[in-house]
Amino acid sequence: MRGVGVSSGAVTVVNALATGIGCAVAISLPVRVDLELRRADGIGSHRIQLERGSDTPLVRETLDTGLSLYAPGEVFSGELRVDSHVPVGKGLKSSSAVGGAVLRAVADTLRQPRPPEELARLAADIAQQIGLSATGAYDDCLAALRGGVVLTDNAHRTALRAAPFDSDLCVVLWIPPESHAPSTTWYERFQLETEAGRAVVEAARAGRWTEAMTLNTELVERVVGYDYRPLRSDLLRAGAVMCGVSGMGPALAAFVPRSGVESVVPRLPTDRGEVRVVDIRPEDGTSMEES
Repeated sequence: MRGVGVSSGAVTVVNALATGIGCAVAISLPVRVDLELRRADGIGSHRIQLERGSDTPLVRETLDTGLSLYAPGEVFSGELRVDSHVPVGKGLKSSSAVGGAVLRAVADTLRQPRPPEELARLAADIAQQIGLSATGAYDDCLAALRGGVVLTDNAHRTALRAAPFDSDLCVVLWIPPESHAPSTTWYERFQLETEAGRAVVEAARAGRWTEAMTLNTELVERVVGYDYRPLRSDLLRAGAVMCGVSGMGPALAAFVPRSGVESVVPRLPTDRGEVRVVDIRPEDGTSMEES
């Protein structure tokens, strides 16, 4: 039996650490998981061979959990391969995207298609259980699996809003070489910003994405110590309609009309980071090619 699971990276509009409410927009940084399973005789543990680079605690735990849930009592051998274009540790949702894609591949291989909400809840539970995420990052998991923009209550694993995002915009990413620490490291400090976080959530609930992203970025910069304000101001003057830190950073994302990309890209310091231009991934979209 063979199956495929796809998902994508995402960009933060609202970081959930302050209030438990998070918001993310899916972008065209694709993840693909290929899985082949063969039923094995006897009892014992699964014998799934993972390609080098795919064998991580997240992938192992997600694969085992998915098989136990969707094929209880069965034992499998097989092979799994993860092909991810999402940079790791940059705030672009690599763990959420990989976890969701692994679960989708398991469901596809077993011919048990599951809705993205179910897969995202399970992926969030696993990420929280193994210490990768303080809240489970249900918003990131759901955006990675369904596309568009999602606003979620991460504590209750429910979607408060899920909709398309402006497809006339693309996203210019600036990705410094540093990596962020796990969100669990910062959780207590973000909890001190709950009042400010409520203002961010209020703007997002009203669909004021630009305001929400700006307020969220100012909050994240205070807590983590980034000083992106001059760069953000310059990007807005160059034509970006909104920009901010994604996740825990250090990646910075600017939403830009396609006609304005050539004006925005030269403003980014390429000597201190990589620049990528990506599309917004539509709801339930499968086209995830980088520009």
